[in-house]
Amino acid sequence: MANPTEAFDVRRQTGFPTVAVLCFFLLYLPIAALVVFAFNDGMSIATWEGTSLRWFEAAWNNDKVVEASIRSVQIAAAAAVIATVVATMAAVATTRTRQYRGLNAKYAFINMPLMVPEIVVAVALLIFFSRIKMATGYSGLGYLIAAHTAFCIPFAYLPIRARLETMDLSLETAAADLYATPFKAFRRVTLPLLWPGILAGLMLAFVISLDDVVITEFVKSGGQDTLPTYMLGQLRRVVTPEMNAISTVFLILSVAIVTVFFFISRKKD
Repeated sequence: MANPTEAFDVRRQTGFPTVAVLCFFLLYLPIAALVVFAFNDGMSIATWEGTSLRWFEAAWNNDKVVEASIRSVQIAAAAAVIATVVATMAAVATTRTRQYRGLNAKYAFINMPLMVPEIVVAVALLIFFSRIKMATGYSGLGYLIAAHTAFCIPFAYLPIRARLETMDLSLETAAADLYATPFKAFRRVTLPLLWPGILAGLMLAFVISLDDVVITEFVKSGGQDTLPTYMLGQLRRVVTPEMNAISTVFLILSVAIVTVFFFISRKKD
């Protein structure tokens, strides 16, 4: 029987290890199956017919896959950089200030894409950009970059704001006491301390943009498929281990990005 004076710890509750292991098993088993069948020699994604790299080679030699992959990375990189810059400015403006009426409303407004269903955001962007397309005649990738940026800003904002809220204000105060201008104090004191949060926000925004389907499907014009929308179109026709191979490569890429930024952030700390 547990001692009533001990602090509550969910890890010590009966059955917690079993439930935790079961959750991880159910979460990662489909991913493991996807990766395994990427190396299947046959056409099936359910019957093992031997080991082969043919589907990785097929994806590498598929011009549409290469084109969609390059487009996805370009859009994700541009959207992540812009979203991170905007999120950094918003985080500084909403944390390095006194409390005032309307500040909580600004928090809610910045984080609104997280609370509103993605399909609602997609339809709103479709209507908004369609009017601009009709007025300007422009139908390039700028719309996708703008849409992804708008959706990724709160994902970049949250870790940057969290980092700012845990930073010691005494260093910034000391810089101001030494006659540093606000911009110089930000550049020489705040920004170096903020880098781990900025890198985390950039990484999160990049990954979110890279695998977005709903907003991309609504906003894109003809011939602007990203890799997720291309894969969705292919899955509607025929399912082959080539899709597994593509997914495996992007899984490895995502893990590599997370690992690199983890070590960079730890070094910065």
